[in-house]
Amino acid sequence: MPSTLMLAAFNRIRSKAPSNAGRQHPLAWLARVSVRSAPQNAAGPAVAGLLLAMGLLLATTPAMAERLLVSNEKDNTITVVDAGTLAVVKTVKVGARPRGIALSKDGKALYICTSDADHIEVLDLASLTVNRTLPSGPDPELFTLSPDGKTLYVSNENDNMVSVLDIAAGRIVTEIPVGVEPEGMGISPDGKILVNTSETTSMAHFIDTQSHEVLANVLVGSRPRVAQWTKDGSLVWVSAEVGGTVSIIDSAQHKVIQTIRFDIPGVPKESIQPVGIQLTADGTTAFVALGPANRVAVIDTHSYQVKKYLLVGQRVWNLAFSGDGKRLYTTNGVSNDLSVIDVDALKVVKSVPVGRLPWGVVVAP
Repeated sequence: MPSTLMLAAFNRIRSKAPSNAGRQHPLAWLARVSVRSAPQNAAGPAVAGLLLAMGLLLATTPAMAERLLVSNEKDNTITVVDAGTLAVVKTVKVGARPRGIALSKDGKALYICTSDADHIEVLDLASLTVNRTLPSGPDPELFTLSPDGKTLYVSNENDNMVSVLDIAAGRIVTEIPVGVEPEGMGISPDGKILVNTSETTSMAHFIDTQSHEVLANVLVGSRPRVAQWTKDGSLVWVSAEVGGTVSIIDSAQHKVIQTIRFDIPGVPKESIQPVGIQLTADGTTAFVALGPANRVAVIDTHSYQVKKYLLVGQRVWNLAFSGDGKRLYTTNGVSNDLSVIDVDALKVVKSVPVGRLPWGVVVAP
């Protein structure tokens, strides 16, 4: 095998390294051996052997790739996709109606809101098996993880509460009353302020994570969905599904400072339903999923103007960036697939079939 050949060559080099090499790694010494002098050097044959072994190893060893994890509402599954090949590598059965999903802080587990099972499941990403169940209120929809990775804040649609869940202890610490049909969850970069959206109340609720008190209620568009903080914590972007808008809220003043509306030629206004939001790492561009409009809006965050609409699959829900930010993945609930967007080119480059009614998507290292 290539790995055996490489090991043998490595050991031979180690035996040929001069005594004055000290404690340096044998390959560090090898790096100093010039190609020109290799034939006269005692390690010459070993150099050739190592280069051959390395070539064989590189040719036969696949590069490590990220994995895409997709929650499928209808199938009660998580689809695992290799981000390098864009091939489905496994489908994992989970609880009823999985929706919101999030990675643990260490990237080793996936938290899953199983809405109709009324709890949260923990998927071990090494074995791809569910190894733990955590409590929630009735009909958990979405959640957000505290920056320290110790707490999950869960919106429970059926009892108008946000549950504060201690992950290590596996228990709900407290419940916070909010508006009717809580949905979106977003936490400030410093972890001090939580924003929850309530669909029927059409509000964004600002909550102190220490006192668990509601600090402010901000009126936004009808049926708000996602709350996305900017990297500096100064603004919160809130999508309104029925209102067809995105509200930009000043997080210090608790005031809407801008409302973005959308106009797509040939698409009825009622089909333009903003849901998922993602901001680029440099904060200059926002991507907004527009639901039944089957588009993702590309927005300049300085002018708040739409630069482009990207045609994706049917009933686009949520979005996630690749680790390097070069790709954006969208879940399309009616066409049962993922769209892959080249972020620099602003172009859809691939469609990947997944389960039925795909909803959430995250990228795991």
